[in-house]
Amino acid sequence: MILHAKDLCFGYDGRQVLDSLGFDIAAGEILAVLGPNGVGKTTLLKCLNSMHRPRGGAVLVEGLDVFRMARAEVAKRLGYVAQRAEAGRMTAFDAVLLGRKPHMGWRASARDLRLGEAALRHVGLSHLALRSIDRMSGGELQKVCIARALVQEPQIMLLDEPTSSLDLRNQLEVLRTIRHVVEGHGMAAIMTMHDLNTALRFAHRLLLIKDGRVHALCTPDELGPEVIESVYGVAVDIVRHGRQPFIIPKDI
Repeated sequence: MILHAKDLCFGYDGRQVLDSLGFDIAAGEILAVLGPNGVGKTTLLKCLNSMHRPRGGAVLVEGLDVFRMARAEVAKRLGYVAQRAEAGRMTAFDAVLLGRKPHMGWRASARDLRLGEAALRHVGLSHLALRSIDRMSGGELQKVCIARALVQEPQIMLLDEPTSSLDLRNQLEVLRTIRHVVEGHGMAAIMTMHDLNTALRFAHRLLLIKDGRVHALCTPDELGPEVIESVYGVAVDIVRHGRQPFIIPKDI
């Protein structure tokens, strides 16, 4: 396993958000973290990345304790893409190159520049490399942030609703890119998502959270309608189109 999370406990203002939550993820795997709003999906990512320090539990990346690492060491192992990005006065290429900071000396090397160009090409933004990111759409800016995480060359990517600002075509392009990078480079990705059908299509496994705990950890083929009803409070049917499962609410 490339990452092992064990017994994570975290809360805000006396409210328990994560309660002894744990799971593993292997290299080459995409894990979709699912659950209703406010259940702790973003909090979980921030604990994995040591942005939040839990009251209890551990996060190990290839056996190394994340909470004992310096920030630069964490950044070399875990690339984080927030749900909302702040635009500033810099080009898309410079914004992406910031992802190389944990690896760079005083100046960018030829390899750093090549990786930046490749990352922009992966997300389809090579033609906007010199555009200021404060003149980009929300979807374009999100793709820049994903490219910045890619150039970190992390072992694990943590993505908080990575397709929330994207139209259908760009959603598919970004998720295909993430899957290609994960499966082709021995990485892992943990993504919070709201679209269950997209998760079923692109994730290798699903982690559903309820009451701060892992309610279910399964493959898309193993997911049953009773689990969805228990977590979301909505009765559904699961039907198949070819080999692909789809979730359809009953009350429509």
